[in-house]
Amino acid sequence: MPILNYEPLNGNTDITTTRTLLHESIPLTGTIVSGTYNDENIKNYTHGQFQSVYDYPYLSSSANHIFDITLGYDEGSSLSGSAGATLESKKINMYNQFSQVLLGYTGSSNDIRKFELDLALDENNLMQEALFLNFSRLLCKDQMKRGTFSITLGTGSWATPFAGTKVLTDASASATGGTLNTLGGNYGILYDQASNTAKGVLFYQAGIAILSTASFDGVSDFYSASAGTSSIAQAFVSSSITASCDAFRHRLKNVSFNNTTELNSSIFFCRVPHNKYNHSANPTYLSSSTIRVKSVNTDTPISYITTIGLYNAQNELLAVAKVSEPLRKDTTNDITLRVRLDY
Repeated sequence: MPILNYEPLNGNTDITTTRTLLHESIPLTGTIVSGTYNDENIKNYTHGQFQSVYDYPYLSSSANHIFDITLGYDEGSSLSGSAGATLESKKINMYNQFSQVLLGYTGSSNDIRKFELDLALDENNLMQEALFLNFSRLLCKDQMKRGTFSITLGTGSWATPFAGTKVLTDASASATGGTLNTLGGNYGILYDQASNTAKGVLFYQAGIAILSTASFDGVSDFYSASAGTSSIAQAFVSSSITASCDAFRHRLKNVSFNNTTELNSSIFFCRVPHNKYNHSANPTYLSSSTIRVKSVNTDTPISYITTIGLYNAQNELLAVAKVSEPLRKDTTNDITLRVRLDY
């Protein structure tokens, strides 16, 4: 067994850490959420509390989960307690679940916080009825990049939903003070690009976009079916969650954002002094007790570096790095090898 010689690493001078943010553009066209696969990529559940969207028919082994859609309203909303309400308790519970996980509780009365169309969290400018888009980890990675989110909604008639459109963006969140840190991470405001009015919020780390029903103000036939035509408020009350999600997908034209992958690295500077590691401890390095690379006994000893091993304090091997080609080492040179571990 070869004899191993260790070169200690100084934590102050030989080890450093870096953090790199990698971004990827994610475009989601409306043809994915409605039309391309005749809704075979839309998965509904017997509990009827949300709807899942896939990039291919969801029964396919190659299908990837893209996002979930659901809706809800606060029990203090004007919609709460309406006559003929359908699945009201589920809609209220859905709103409370999102607000509890993302915002937590108020400090004074210990009530669940309500969503607001500002960054104050002062129980004003409330958003008490909302559509929730919960994007998958596959798309968002570690978080969405601030200032890159855009969603285009159709505001035309049911027959021609994209005859009129509304674009919501979080462009203001890229500026200083454009976000607020909460229990669910940072969130920014989604503004109507045309009117510059707040229409929703976006939670970056959670990957959740929350749209106010005000996004469809003026749309009298948000939901249209054999049963008749209704506004979004009427659909929230009388329609099932699944039916309202179908109506929303009918008016969803495009979604785009940049995701973020956080790459953390530890960099080790492995220094090889000129007077060390000029011989090999590998038994195959010798032939008849003579170093193989020496033709004459008086020649300068030579070794070739091919591998770097990182050990802990107990001399247990933790990581191995290979160089692209053997590096010649003798008494006339010293070498510094840079080893990077990404995680």
